[in-house]
Amino acid sequence: MPQRFAVIGLDHRHVYELTKHLLDAGMECAGYWPTTTNAVVLEGFRKRFPHLPAIAERDRMLDDPSIQVIVTAAIPSERAGIAIAAMRRGKDVMSDKPGITNRTQLDEVQRTVAATGRIFSVCFGERFLSPTSAMARDLVRRGAIGRLVQTVTISPHRLNRVLRPDWFWNPATNGSILVDLASHQIDQFLNITDRLDAEITHAAVRSVAPERTPVPVFQDFGEVILRNDVATGYVRVDWFTPDGLADWGDGRSFIVGTEGSIEMRNNLDLAGRPGSHHLFLVTRENTEYIACADRPIAAFRAFVNDVRDRTETAMSQAHCFAVCRLALEAEAKAAAAP
Repeated sequence: MPQRFAVIGLDHRHVYELTKHLLDAGMECAGYWPTTTNAVVLEGFRKRFPHLPAIAERDRMLDDPSIQVIVTAAIPSERAGIAIAAMRRGKDVMSDKPGITNRTQLDEVQRTVAATGRIFSVCFGERFLSPTSAMARDLVRRGAIGRLVQTVTISPHRLNRVLRPDWFWNPATNGSILVDLASHQIDQFLNITDRLDAEITHAAVRSVAPERTPVPVFQDFGEVILRNDVATGYVRVDWFTPDGLADWGDGRSFIVGTEGSIEMRNNLDLAGRPGSHHLFLVTRENTEYIACADRPIAAFRAFVNDVRDRTETAMSQAHCFAVCRLALEAEAKAAAAP
């Protein structure tokens, strides 16, 4: 019998990717809870997965012993509560990012994992959904660019104001820009450096263009500097992708080593190559372009295996909690800045 999952929380479009990749990895979807704050997401989900049943009673899925995993892309501030309820009923969890929006939630989720032995996983999509990131990690681990020196990750996003629900504009429900967006880059930094910790040396947020948003204090720009014993990382996140760009953002990552460098362009190549997931490797010998779009995305298959085998191959639990904690530390540091 295939492993089964159910979806509770259709409030963000990322639920499409979570559902699709788990289905592609061999899991069976038992159904979804149709309650949502975003009717557009619900409509899109039904169009993409017309064969999946809507289940009106949320507890019916939580209590179903044939369901091993609960997937959630609910309002970010509600994801931890859904995860805790699921784990206490013997289920593993895959959450859209951010899975945690405050320290109280982090403490409670950690206690629940310790007490239940269940998996709490957050899909940091700019790595888990990126074959380019996987290739870059493999190159770094193989020593292709020597010893790591620095990573720089730039992640602009399109605001899409008219499509955003009310909770999106409130950091109490969506998390700050650092918790919401920079958690991706913190995850990438720990993954590239192969460490479970880092020091946040600088964090800042700004409301640069309040006239673009319904809430004057909405954070539209953020930056973080972090370091550990391997490298230093700089992160920039913002909501300033121009509408004329062909994608939601032009995400770029630069990895500098003592013997070479790597540039990743996950969204598009402004030089004209079609499609997404482009990587450029520069070494002492040459400059190489590596197309990564056709490389398999392995994280979801690894997660499915972890659920079955009680292993931690997709992402260790300690890594997941470290990313959540560091994002909250960055948020607190930015809030305390003069």
